[in-house]
Amino acid sequence: MALSLALIILFALLFGRFFNKIKLPALLGMLFIGILLGPYGLDLISQDILNISSDLRMIALIVILIRAGLGIEKETLKKVGIPAIKLSFVPGLLEGTAVIAAAIYFLKFEFIEAGILAFIIAAVSPAVVVPQMLSLIDRKKGTKKGVPTLILTGASVDDVVAITIFSAFLSIYGGEQINILKQVLNIPIAIILGIILGTGIAFLLLYVFNKYHIRDTKKALLILSFGILMNSIEHLLNGIIPIATLLGIMVIGFVIQERYSELAKRLSSKFNKIWVFAELMLFVLIGAEVNVNLAFESGSIGLIIIIIGLSFRSIGVLISLSGTHLNLKERGFCVLAYTPKATVQAAIGAIPLAAGVASGELILALAVLSIIVTAPLGAAAIKIAGNHWLTDDSSVKN
Repeated sequence: MALSLALIILFALLFGRFFNKIKLPALLGMLFIGILLGPYGLDLISQDILNISSDLRMIALIVILIRAGLGIEKETLKKVGIPAIKLSFVPGLLEGTAVIAAAIYFLKFEFIEAGILAFIIAAVSPAVVVPQMLSLIDRKKGTKKGVPTLILTGASVDDVVAITIFSAFLSIYGGEQINILKQVLNIPIAIILGIILGTGIAFLLLYVFNKYHIRDTKKALLILSFGILMNSIEHLLNGIIPIATLLGIMVIGFVIQERYSELAKRLSSKFNKIWVFAELMLFVLIGAEVNVNLAFESGSIGLIIIIIGLSFRSIGVLISLSGTHLNLKERGFCVLAYTPKATVQAAIGAIPLAAGVASGELILALAVLSIIVTAPLGAAAIKIAGNHWLTDDSSVKN
């Protein structure tokens, strides 16, 4: 296990730096190393690490979501309010609907199977998107109009919508009686409960920080621990009470930023340091989940379905941005920023197969293919478009 960790750190750092040198996101190098070292490549990653891969990836994601919350200001959030709400469900619903139709037409899927596939694929990846948006915020790219914050907030809820609808389709396939209205209401309930829980935890932490003298490093670890606890609560209450914990985790950082901005700046620095290691683990282990051979089994039809879905997702993004003050390039950037897939697809892509869905293996293959196609291309597109299409606001005074 120790040797595997050493290999992950060494090669991820080397390839991350190499990809940076050729003007591509470092995460692409880390994804590549994960594929190369993983069980479907050279098989050099210890099984002990692979067994806890999902937990390690979730902890890494929690780190960057907290960091994201610490960097969001209320004034910026006000600018992006309504468009962010639209972005949280319109693109995903359009993509899911298009993939359902394409899967029925091209793959001869039954409607329920097509729905299961569609809402595995129709989820944007916070693991890919959030770090890149934070980088843009730090470099003051597009911040005057709140473009990175718009993507951050919309993408954090996009997954909630996709996973809720996926779960509904899977339940129907398994013969469970479900209340459609209840499933629809679960989405806003999950969002509201996530915000309430995150706010409550933030105020509890602020009370503790004010009452007791605690070093910033320990404060960061306390926040991280509560973030992990929040995520664990969601799993414990799975199927009973819906909670959008990823959104709630961002809220913890946001409330701290609003109530104690000086502390938020110091904590951001701490989480940036934690992210150095967490980023390596997140993207290498996502790469290790990717079975390239399985992805290619879906063939050109699979690629066509993914492209159709992305096309309708892009239309959904443009619809969501109608009426905003964003120019054509900024809207184009938002379209590109909403394309990467990795986190949800790696986490739930194999669930239909395990649940006995007839086309489960093909669904998994398409989920893997969506990662291979969209994660590297989307990440590269975000970096390039962000540098060239978003305004440099570093010299603009708020």
